[in-house]
Amino acid sequence: MLLINPPVTRPCEPPAGIARLKTALAAGGVQATMLDANLEGLLHMLQAPANVGDTWTKRAEGSRQRHCEDIRSGRAFRSHAAYSRAVRDLNRLLDVYSAPSGARVSFGDYSSNALEPIRSDDLVRAAELPERNPFYGYYRERLPGLLEECSPGLIGISITYLSQALCAFALIGFLKKLAPGVRIALGGGLITSWLRRPGVRLAFDGLVDALVEGPGEEQLCRLAGAGQAPQLADIVPDYESADLDRYLAPGRIIPYSASQGCCWQQCAFCPEQAEGNAYHPVPAGQAALYVRQLCDTYSPALLHLLDNAISPALLGQLAQTPPGAPWYGFVRVSRELQAPDFCRALRASGCVMLQLGIESGSDRVLEAMHKGISSSEASTTLRCLHEAGIAAYVYLLFGTPWETEREAQMTLHFTAAHAAYIDFLNVAVFNMPVVAAQDSLHATRSFSEADLSLYADFDHPAGWDRKSVRRFLDQRFKRTGAIAGIIRSKPPLFGSNHAPFLAGKGRQVV
Repeated sequence: MLLINPPVTRPCEPPAGIARLKTALAAGGVQATMLDANLEGLLHMLQAPANVGDTWTKRAEGSRQRHCEDIRSGRAFRSHAAYSRAVRDLNRLLDVYSAPSGARVSFGDYSSNALEPIRSDDLVRAAELPERNPFYGYYRERLPGLLEECSPGLIGISITYLSQALCAFALIGFLKKLAPGVRIALGGGLITSWLRRPGVRLAFDGLVDALVEGPGEEQLCRLAGAGQAPQLADIVPDYESADLDRYLAPGRIIPYSASQGCCWQQCAFCPEQAEGNAYHPVPAGQAALYVRQLCDTYSPALLHLLDNAISPALLGQLAQTPPGAPWYGFVRVSRELQAPDFCRALRASGCVMLQLGIESGSDRVLEAMHKGISSSEASTTLRCLHEAGIAAYVYLLFGTPWETEREAQMTLHFTAAHAAYIDFLNVAVFNMPVVAAQDSLHATRSFSEADLSLYADFDHPAGWDRKSVRRFLDQRFKRTGAIAGIIRSKPPLFGSNHAPFLAGKGRQVV
């Protein structure tokens, strides 16, 4: 069997989903080959001639090998300016190379002038005309030999992000022309969200032989004729065949997920809750053993815990039994993180950064969102993390149905007051999930007529519409002195994936 991670996602770590599937298939007696077509495709594109003569592109072409080496060695991370130049130069080459095909490729994103990934007809069109995709040259060069080498009876393609959809279908179209008899199974987080969206019927007849919903181990083992799929608690992802040293990161980043779903599942308009994704954790002691095993096997520069929120139980276990490498991941503001000794123990275990969805500085908004936290608890957590030497990557959400301009101003004040304790910011405007919109008291309408859109617009009860929110963010929030500095510190294009390497003095990995 062949498992493929299609373009485009950030090429800094191997795909955990298909590595986990590889382990499950092996337990059932089926040998699987992993192909990270995202990494390989982007590197292939970076080496292609740009054929554009402007000064920036010429500079980027002349420096591309050095930039890649500087990112992998860590030299580019010695200053934010050096890092930004390396990443933006390389991204310029992706942009220029992809432009003649009517698309725009960047590190982590993909857009097309003619096709939308949220339209079924456009996905089929991408499959019908794969030669129009900017990754076609890579597909044509790489896949014939690989298919001859491994002779797969089944190919599994995992789509996690919307930025992968059009390239994945171009890949499917190419595979169907190259090997018409091969069976193709399509799964991943995005496919699951589409399958669980009310009123959607995915029909890709002649292209896709099976659609895999939710965790794919059991279904994929059945499709491949394997034995009983192992349970989540028995799976350690297999990265042996991954080309770990080619990723654009200063050392190996090894991802691991110790749970499926979210341990909280009470936030209003949460897709996890609306889609019915149950929470299934690996027991904390077992998960700690697994991450230690991964670190011993692959000697990573960084361990990335992928859980929607690392549970307090697992945090406590990691503090007691460190994984053996620096690590980071998402957490909830919790009682444990408001204890200075606990935070110091986390830092001693290797924790270098934690991502926190604080969302708002208004207690009224936090209560309405069912976040289960208060602004004072968030304040204490930020102080404790800072004092322990753990970088904080904070997520804020503006424009929710409960927020007014006054509450947005409260979030501005909260952020400015805690600027000394916040290393990075991710600022987003609220989108209402379609799966939750049908239960909303607010009048909703589609952003577009596309049949696969996952989000809807809504009539804000206080008139705090998206245009007003964006104006507030651009003209007031992002221009506040202390906040502006934090926003500038965010790693361009790679965001949280590279942030641990660029955190403040004494906090960074390299």
